[in-house]
Amino acid sequence: MVSRMFRIETEVDKERSQFLRSRLREANLAASPKLRSLHGTPGEREVPLQVWALDAGGSVAGGLVGHTWATWLHVAYLWVDGRHRGAGLGSHLLSRAENLARSSRGCRGVRLETWDFQAPDFYRKQGYEVVCAIPDYPPGITEYTLTKRLL
Repeated sequence: MVSRMFRIETEVDKERSQFLRSRLREANLAASPKLRSLHGTPGEREVPLQVWALDAGGSVAGGLVGHTWATWLHVAYLWVDGRHRGAGLGSHLLSRAENLARSSRGCRGVRLETWDFQAPDFYRKQGYEVVCAIPDYPPGITEYTLTKRLL
């Protein structure tokens, strides 16, 4: 029945994607008093947060890329060059990002995703808690979502 009422298309369309995001945002604001209370405040915007470690030659030895939003830091990427792993650089980058998020942006929590072969144990040692595990995402791999409360 639906297929007779609508023409369904599957191509990627940036303009329609922006339209859809805008409409979903409007619907979410209408449905959630909490999201409405963020509207027009600095916490409403995603603000990039990046921390870099450069070696003596100026090359990237490691880095963290994320953003803050609504009192949360979302870590998208944390990477340390293999030559520098095991020396505490990853812990230092993560701690620096957490401190920046808490002290200058008022963040009270951090969230991130990692795969089972990457660093779930590393994050647990940093005080993170697994709040979600998705087996077979992608097939044969488990993805974890972890969070940490910033005090």
